[in-house]
Order: sequence, then structure tokens, then C-alpha cells
Amino acid sequence: MSKAKTPMSPAAAARIQSATAKQHGGTTPKGSFAAKAQSVAAKNMASGGQRPPNGPSTTGGKSGKGRGNNPPRSK
Repeated sequence: MSKAKTPMSPAAAARIQSATAKQHGGTTPKGSFAAKAQSVAAKNMASGGQRPPNGPSTTGGKSGKGRGNNPPRSK
């Protein structure tokens, strides 16, 4: 699968849900692509479409200044 370049918007999720509901007599099946699209759109709106500032590294490097993810244990 390829990564999405544009986050799912509520408008796009609504179009998907509308088309699915037309095919299924007015209902959207649980677990369908339309239901997942609505969920992702809601999460994108709640987070503002931004990654959290304390999220995991996207570079694959260590976090912090030259150390591992966890600081050394004090004895």
C-alpha cells in the first residue's frame, strides 16, 4: 500500500459514506471502508491533522541528544 498524501477530510468521508449507503439500502455496514474513512476523518480533525510533538522519530535516529530512548538508570 502507498501512504496517503492528503489526510482524509470529513467531506471526502461523507462522499464515501453516501455512495456506500446508496449501495446498501441506506445503511453503512460496520467495519466497511466508509466506516473506517469516517473514523480516520474524525481523528484527523481532532488532532488538527498534525503529528503530536512528542511522537516517535520519523528519521529512525535516537531521540534526545545522542542517547537511546530511555535515560540511564540511576543507582
